[in-house]
Amino acid sequence: MPLVTMAEILESAKSGGYAVGAFNINNMEFLQGIVEAAVEERSPVIIAVSEGAMKYAGVEYLSAMVRVAAEKADVPIALHLDHGKHWDKIVLAIRNGFTSVMIDASDKPFDQNVAITKKVVELAHAVGVTVEAELGRLAGVEDIVKVEEREAILTDPQEAKKFVELTEVDALAVAVGTSHGAYKFKGEPKLDIERIRKIRELTDIPLVLHGASGVIPEILELAEKYGAKLAGAKGVPDDQIAEAVKAGICKINIDTDLRLAFLAAVRRELAEKPENFDPRKYLGPGRELVKEVVKRKMRLFGSAGKA
Repeated sequence: MPLVTMAEILESAKSGGYAVGAFNINNMEFLQGIVEAAVEERSPVIIAVSEGAMKYAGVEYLSAMVRVAAEKADVPIALHLDHGKHWDKIVLAIRNGFTSVMIDASDKPFDQNVAITKKVVELAHAVGVTVEAELGRLAGVEDIVKVEEREAILTDPQEAKKFVELTEVDALAVAVGTSHGAYKFKGEPKLDIERIRKIRELTDIPLVLHGASGVIPEILELAEKYGAKLAGAKGVPDDQIAEAVKAGICKINIDTDLRLAFLAAVRRELAEKPENFDPRKYLGPGRELVKEVVKRKMRLFGSAGKA
């Protein structure tokens, strides 16, 4: 089926009390694994592309691949620009058929964030494209986003209400204790579930959780077994993700867990079958483990069976 807007997917999630995963891609194998998982789980899905992925693979290549995948699938698929920081990249994404864009001006003062976001909303809404914005900041590192822990600021519910009213965004990414990357926490992870509830109550729009990868222990163990150096990696526990969904989170971004799965499978294949030089023989297993991780996430988020 043709690509749909993220607003369509998230409004159903909001009314249905579940969340939909936004899974990042950088190449064909990740896309195939994600879409196969969505079809098998009968789940809507959001394909996320960062500015870094656009630079690495080319926005035309990525957009074309996602459009083909969507046409062949019979579940709702949206194509989303993740963490758009630059006006020209946002325009480029819209021109290349993205059905959703994120403007991330969360590093700016409130009034400046509002002004930048409003400009993007005016452009995107004029051509039927969904807009996600961010208020508050997450610690950690993800692609081009780098924020030190000391700079991380949780989203203020009253500011969120004002921000949504002023910008008319379709979805809001909130900072409630998650962190980008594989090294999310020095201590025990703890999401501010009550803060999510309050923001949802005051804004009544789909809320987004970034930095939500679980750093799945068995995947981590597999990667390290075959030589990966990931000591200290820690993610968000499944039970806290489930609580966040109940509190009002409708979209959950997952990148690190897919990277770790792909890494683990490729490392295993290269170590156990050193005679293989056909990339299909080691990239294929990476794709399969990505698919299994995505299916696991869809069940956790409650989106399985909702397509």
